[in-house]
Amino acid sequence: MKGWFILLLFSVFLLAGCGNSSEDAQTEMGENELKKVNFVLDWTPNTNHTGIYVAAAEGYFAEEGLEVEIMMPGETGADQLIASGKADFGVSVQEAITQARVQDVPIVSIAAIIQHNTSGFASPVSKNIHTPKDFEDHTYGGFGAPVEKSVIDSLMKNDHADINKVSILNIGDTDFFTAVKRDVDFSWIYYGWTGVEAELRGEELNMIYLTDYSKKLDYYTPVIATNEKMIHKNADIVQAFMKAVSKGYTFAIEQPEKAANILLAAAPDLDEELVKASQFWLAERYQDDAAQWGEQDLSVWENYADWMLEYNLLDKPLDAKEAFTNQFLPNGGNK
Repeated sequence: MKGWFILLLFSVFLLAGCGNSSEDAQTEMGENELKKVNFVLDWTPNTNHTGIYVAAAEGYFAEEGLEVEIMMPGETGADQLIASGKADFGVSVQEAITQARVQDVPIVSIAAIIQHNTSGFASPVSKNIHTPKDFEDHTYGGFGAPVEKSVIDSLMKNDHADINKVSILNIGDTDFFTAVKRDVDFSWIYYGWTGVEAELRGEELNMIYLTDYSKKLDYYTPVIATNEKMIHKNADIVQAFMKAVSKGYTFAIEQPEKAANILLAAAPDLDEELVKASQFWLAERYQDDAAQWGEQDLSVWENYADWMLEYNLLDKPLDAKEAFTNQFLPNGGNK
């Protein structure tokens, strides 16, 4: 969930002078030279990104004529870099793209990394938080985005509970396990990483998944994104990139242990036990019930945008058909 809350900075976005790096790379290139493109992560390397590292290590990018540089987002943030063309591709989330598109920022989702929303509100069992009603008289630790209070409110309304009885504290980048022992009672996590880590630590959590309470909150997080300029001017590169990435995530689905080792080789500072456990947990969830990895459904985009509009998180309705595309997946598809 990190990275997307910076999306409000998009409202005044200057695209002039932000040349797309792939265009420069194509100039005067020989037939056998690889086209250089870059890919920006949304956060530090983790198992959401494994398919990218697999595609690089297994030569899938090279097979498609690409040389891909994997970059960290820095202070600017992945979404701004992608939208401006300073990054050709990168990791985003449906939340960020929805608000960006409403603000006329030209960022487009081209694949869902995980088919269903695996995030939810986690708390140590000692806090006795079993339902959204139990949020009352407890402290939530968040990262300062307006959507957090709206999501909590949405879940609590289902339980006829009052969000005004919840204390909300901005904990920034504080580690979940540190925060719940010191300052807060519950927080929003991806189970595939933090939840798995809790299992390895032997720390039992109560989880309240968003998808258990609202179909509209089953949105795509994270996704792979590019910008409209890449799609319109370099569709062949986008096609080649997505062919390689799809092979990378298929490899991670079918061979999670080998995929985990590839990620660990690229990011050796990661905890080996956590990476492997997380990789096995995600292997069956990357594609889940979709016809192919990466596929996105229009109703998912429309449902979440409707929910955001209902909670006054959007200035106007989203044109969902312009926010994503399946056309660059190996088997193609309609928007």
